[in-house]
Amino acid sequence: MAHTLTSRRTTRRLAADAGLLMAAAAFVLPLVWVVLSALDPHAGLRVKTPDGLTLDNFDAILTPEITFTPLLNSLILCGGATVLTVVCATLAAYPLSRFRSRFNRPFLLTILFATSLPITAIMVPVYALFVQVDLIDTTQGTILFFTASQLPFAIWLMKNFMDGVPKELEEAAWTDGASAFQSLLRIVLPLMGPGVAVVTVFSFVMMWGNFFVPFMLLLTPDQMPASVSINDFFGNRGMVAYGQLAAFSLVYSTPVILLYVLIARRLGGGFALGGAIKG
Repeated sequence: MAHTLTSRRTTRRLAADAGLLMAAAAFVLPLVWVVLSALDPHAGLRVKTPDGLTLDNFDAILTPEITFTPLLNSLILCGGATVLTVVCATLAAYPLSRFRSRFNRPFLLTILFATSLPITAIMVPVYALFVQVDLIDTTQGTILFFTASQLPFAIWLMKNFMDGVPKELEEAAWTDGASAFQSLLRIVLPLMGPGVAVVTVFSFVMMWGNFFVPFMLLLTPDQMPASVSINDFFGNRGMVAYGQLAAFSLVYSTPVILLYVLIARRLGGGFALGGAIKG
């Protein structure tokens, strides 16, 4: 009997390991293709060892028109929208976390509902509105819409992280004469640094890979971000410059990787609240 149970557990463990390996391969193979194809002078759709290592694909894309200008546009759009999203989410989450009201729950449910709205369903009225208010084909208009589309989930996340900071710390600061805004800046935000980092990374990544919004709201080619300009590598009649596409993908992914590396310590830091409250 014991031998049978052990055999079943072993079989289940092996099946689970096989499933995990298959899932890992599904994620790793595209990354392997990108790296190998970027160095392959004759890159195709197959994952194969390069015929010969070359940097010609990078030389072809590292120009202002193809890479540098679109990346700068992406940094301006996504960076500006991320900062605005984090600031607005913090100011909106603070009263939801610290003050009780009968409107809190309906407001949070409305926010949760807003996160489920498909972006394609609202782009037509948004486009018409932007035309009426002269925000179409403008960087600031695209930043505002990026912020508005990302704000509901950012508020939800920020509020949950803020709930983890004990209110007693703020009450002690209020007793010493600090205002609510001062306690937010000097006590709450420093203690929920990992939460702010999560919201920042999540918002930036979601905006960085967004193709549809800038494609609809921006008309001038010089204002297009890298998420839209990557479409230029897909030529007519199915012709694709796979090597250049892979090289551009590596360069395009660099800012996101750097952002994660820069704040990785805060992501793993947790809330350092131990011993903060005196008995």
